[in-house]
Amino acid sequence: MTPFAATSPAGIVVAGLRKRYGATAALDGMSFTVRPGVVTGFVGPNGAGKSTTMRVILGLDAADEGTALIAGQPYRSLRRPLSHVGSLLDAAALHPTRSGRNHLLWLAHSQGLTARRVDQVIEQVGLPSAARRKAGGYSLGMRQRLGIAGALLGDPPVIMLDEPFNGMDPDGIIWLRGFLRSLAAEGRAVLVSSHLMSEVQDAADHLVVAGRGKVIADAAVTDLIAAVSGDRVALRTTAGTQALEVLGAAGATGVITGPDTINVSGLPADRIVRLLSAGAVPFSEVSAHRASLEDVYLELTRDAVEYRAATPTEVRR
Repeated sequence: MTPFAATSPAGIVVAGLRKRYGATAALDGMSFTVRPGVVTGFVGPNGAGKSTTMRVILGLDAADEGTALIAGQPYRSLRRPLSHVGSLLDAAALHPTRSGRNHLLWLAHSQGLTARRVDQVIEQVGLPSAARRKAGGYSLGMRQRLGIAGALLGDPPVIMLDEPFNGMDPDGIIWLRGFLRSLAAEGRAVLVSSHLMSEVQDAADHLVVAGRGKVIADAAVTDLIAAVSGDRVALRTTAGTQALEVLGAAGATGVITGPDTINVSGLPADRIVRLLSAGAVPFSEVSAHRASLEDVYLELTRDAVEYRAATPTEVRR
């Protein structure tokens, strides 16, 4: 594959999308931007509106209000759309009796692309040994790779993938994370939806968090982690009661989280070290708390989950 080189700014701009299915509001003012050179994770609980938004972007569904533009144009006005945007919405959308290669050849011919290009993308996603097998016999992970190959056929500046990690084994997940980053490094705008934050960790630079048809958060991953982490400090000590007394006298609050662990807030780590040392309180670790991306996701979507099961304690009552 020849190196991608964008000739003009490209990306996705979603503005004020609203969409109802009967009494259900699937989209309720969804707005965000996917910039070139960035992997944007599009995350949220089931029913958050992610798939509907992507279908509207691709002209498969019509919004009741709002716009969705690719490089400044609606999808339906694009000529040879595969050269503008590559997408994977459903890995099962293929003819089971065709080989993987023939499936891609069919897509390529519809866009004036060559068989050579088909073989390039097959190599790129790691499917050369399975390319001539019937796609109906592919595992879900292999179908995802085939769908990603189809999204790459036109060498587009915009890539949009809906739940591409589903069915991937651990090696496949690691490969896909690195692959997404490489696409963004070439200057492409990459949008990847998921309902599990752990799937896009180490891949996304930016997160759009959706819930109940609207955007809950839209920020850089580092900024979201910093906001959720707050000023908490993890303290490991065998003298928990003594540590709480010393730190409480200095204005800190502490929560015991384990036999020898305390989460402290209200004081920076270096001052905690000085106070404990001055008070002769033994400790083995003082470190700034860093939230995981999963912590970020759970914190932000706490009130946006549509279906919530009872906890084991609630069931026993």
